[in-house]
Amino acid sequence: MIDGINGIDSSQGFAPPPERKAPDDLGQEDFLTLMITQFKNQDPFEPMDNGQFLGQLAQFSTVSGIDSLNSGFDGLAGALRDEQALQAANLVGRTVVAETSEAYFNGSDPVSAGLDLGAAAAAVEIDITNASGELVQRIQLGQQAAGNVQFAWDGRAADGSRLPEGQYSLNARVLRGQNIESVPTLVESRVDSVTLGRQGGGMTLNLAGGGSLSLSQVYRIAQ
Repeated sequence: MIDGINGIDSSQGFAPPPERKAPDDLGQEDFLTLMITQFKNQDPFEPMDNGQFLGQLAQFSTVSGIDSLNSGFDGLAGALRDEQALQAANLVGRTVVAETSEAYFNGSDPVSAGLDLGAAAAAVEIDITNASGELVQRIQLGQQAAGNVQFAWDGRAADGSRLPEGQYSLNARVLRGQNIESVPTLVESRVDSVTLGRQGGGMTLNLAGGGSLSLSQVYRIAQ
């Protein structure tokens, strides 16, 4: 009997294509098998017209193009991972300047930091707090012109005593006219190791003292 919709003689009882594991995994071989089967079993009195044939060929080209595109993306992702690994190897052991309020004091060496002022300020001050949030030091930088402002903290409290090794926070404020504004601090840190991102994630810089940064926070590589 001829199926009037599909033009296929169902009495021939041809076997359907092999069952696939997943319904959305139609590959090139599956596509060709379906086309050949359709040609063999079409009604000879009502063959497939040129429009249908060209349409199916276009579908085949689309499937082939998507496969090629996916292969290209896989290759690009692999190249990016290799480039990321190379960047990571070059950063280990180096000092970076990053936009962060967190700073590690190793118990002896001063903490170097800075500000990038977009406009002049009548006064600049830096509050330094410990891990408990207690204010331990306030640095007065006075009037500053627009641009990069460098400063250092020697690890001492307001009373002059040496503070213990650990993580501290630097919070900067500037006075412009009658307005007091917060500005981000740029802190120097040494990179001890790097964690490569998975599934498209970014790189994480693991710093001396236990802190961490994303690569996007890095302002410049100091040395």
